Amino acid sequence: MAPFQTLRTQYTSLLKRFNASSRDFEVLASIPERSPPAKTLFVLDSSFNPPTRAHLRIASSALRDHLNPSSRLLLLLATQNADKPTKPASFEDRLAMMELFAHDLRTHLATNSASESSHLNRDLPTIDICVTKKPFFIDKATAIEESGCYSTPLEQVHLTGYDTLIRIFDTKYYPPEHTLKPLNSLFSKHRLRVTMRPSDDWGSMEDQQEFLRALARGDRESEEGPREWAQKIQLVEGRKANEPSISSTRAREAIQSAIEDLEWLVSENVRQYLLSEKPYSAHSPGTRI
Repeated sequence: MAPFQTLRTQYTSLLKRFNASSRDFEVLASIPERSPPAKTLFVLDSSFNPPTRAHLRIASSALRDHLNPSSRLLLLLATQNADKPTKPASFEDRLAMMELFAHDLRTHLATNSASESSHLNRDLPTIDICVTKKPFFIDKATAIEESGCYSTPLEQVHLTGYDTLIRIFDTKYYPPEHTLKPLNSLFSKHRLRVTMRPSDDWGSMEDQQEFLRALARGDRESEEGPREWAQKIQLVEGRKANEPSISSTRAREAIQSAIEDLEWLVSENVRQYLLSEKPYSAHSPGTRI
C-alpha cells in the first residue's frame, strides 16, 4: 500500500480527471490490479464517511460463499448524492479510506475463511474502487452496466441496508409519474441483498420481513411494482441484538470524544488513516465546511 499522503494525492488526481470527463462511472483502482473477468458483481454503494466495520460485515457476509476469482466487489462512491451532503470528509479522503478498507476486507476474508488452501489469496475477490456522477440508485446500476468496464451480461448484486431498500421503493424519486415502473430496469437484470436493521426508525425484524411479504402479495402493484420483484430481494440478518450499533456517524463522533472506540468501529488501516491524516479535523485541507 502507498503512504497515506501519496494515496490521497493519487485519488485527488484521479477524481479531478473523472470530474472533467463525460463519463458517469469509472473504476479508479482495483485490488489486486490484475484479475480475471467477473461472473458476479457485488456492489456496495455508500458514502464511506468513513468506511466502518458495518460495511465490512455486509461485504464479507455476501462474499463468504463466493471466495473465487470470478467474484468481484465494487465499492461505489457517488460524487453527487441525492440525500447526503459532501461534508465533513472530502471525496479524496473517502476514496483513500475505501482502498485501505479493501485491503482490510481481503485480509479479513483470508483470516476468517474455513479454507486452508495454499491458493487462498488467489481465490479472494478483486475489489474495485469506483465513482459515479449519478445520484439515484437505478441510474447508478445503469451507469455500471453501460460503462464498458465489465463484461456483459453481468448480474449485479447490490448490497444495501434496509433503509436503502425503503428509499429505493419510495416513489418520490421517480417523477413525473411517481410510480415504481423505473425499477423494471433494475429487477429485470439484477438483485438486492438487504441487511435488516431493526430500530425505532425502521421497525422490528418482523416489520422489515413484512415489507417483502407485502411486495410478494402484490400490495405494490397499484404503484406498478409487480409481486415477482420479491424474488429478486434477499433479506439477511445484520448485527445481533446484543451487539453495539456501528455506523459512520458513530465513528465520526468517536474521533471527537472516544478515540479508543475506533478499534471496534473501523478496520485497522482505516483507523490508522483517521489518526494520521485527521480528515474530520476542522483544519484538514480536505474538509468541506
